[in-house]
Amino acid sequence: MTPFAAARPSRNRFVPVIAALLILAARPARAAEEADAPTGAAVTVLKAAKSCFDNIAEVSGIVIARDETAVRPERPGLKVAEILAEAGDTVTAGQTLARLTLPEGGVQQVQAPVAGLVASSTAAIGAVASGKGEALFSIIARGEYDLAGLAPVQDMAKLAVNQGARIRIVGAGEVDGKVRRIAPTVEPNSQLGQVFIGLTTNRRLLVNSFGRALIKTGQSCGVSVPLSAVLYGSAGTVVQVVRRHRVETRRVEVGLMSGGQVEIREGLQEGDIVVARAGALLREGDPVRAVTAAAGK
Repeated sequence: MTPFAAARPSRNRFVPVIAALLILAARPARAAEEADAPTGAAVTVLKAAKSCFDNIAEVSGIVIARDETAVRPERPGLKVAEILAEAGDTVTAGQTLARLTLPEGGVQQVQAPVAGLVASSTAAIGAVASGKGEALFSIIARGEYDLAGLAPVQDMAKLAVNQGARIRIVGAGEVDGKVRRIAPTVEPNSQLGQVFIGLTTNRRLLVNSFGRALIKTGQSCGVSVPLSAVLYGSAGTVVQVVRRHRVETRRVEVGLMSGGQVEIREGLQEGDIVVARAGALLREGDPVRAVTAAAGK
């Protein structure tokens, strides 16, 4: 072995030195990470996401017969001899409803001019039937009903004939329908306009029952957040956003609401981190530790 080989330093001597240098180099980066680490109160957050909202117009009113036909005898002054139909009966066109006694003998038959549901009857045995006064029978033609309702003036322009509707009628549940007719004017004091909605059902409905119709007039798609994320106050409508671990207050313009969500038309973008339950305890610039809604459940 040569003297030079004997004096050559071992590589193992440099390992501790290299490790020390790496530790020193890592300290500034670790210090920066610790400086950026979130502090402050933990808040539940979520991402603003896109949703679609139905634009719904509401019409409230009462059930009426679409076409009510009055039935009177051909000859007045005849006495009722026999009654063959009563209120609530379903009749066919041409069906005999009553028989009247003729002075010369024999009877006159009073027949239904249309098929439908007998809404009312004044017929009584021995009573004189009038040709001009109150009708012997009143028939709801074909058993068809309308909801005669009122809508706010701001919704009238959105309504159109043949728009579908879902109607809840007191005592009868929900039925489908379509807009049949829209009044061209509104009542000046109430600013309500009249709307007629044809009801599609085989069920018997009670005339003058109250009903409320919901009519889809359009759809709006955009960014949405839960209602709990929105604050209403003297400063306007705001949401609280978490950015760089701090709270930012954003003024927003809200739109439609549905299912606990509210449409944000201005002030937020898809993906913004929003405080799920905004509150007065959080102020602009407060440091927070954001916890996603899924993790916070």
